[in-house]
Amino acid sequence: MSKEVNSPGPANAIYGFGFIGAAVYFIGQSATFWAGVLGFLKAMVWPAFMVYELFKYLYGI
Repeated sequence: MSKEVNSPGPANAIYGFGFIGAAVYFIGQSATFWAGVLGFLKAMVWPAFMVYELFKYLYGI
């Protein structure tokens, strides 16, 4: 019996690099410790910000 494993390895790597880049950007823009914590939290959900801005641009929300 053969087992088939579907692994989204490259997609996880791209998301990981995006997370690191977003964390560096958002934390770099912060002036205080708590703003840095908020920047880290924003870095975890950066795809949601990107999709929201794309829809805003496309549909003029």
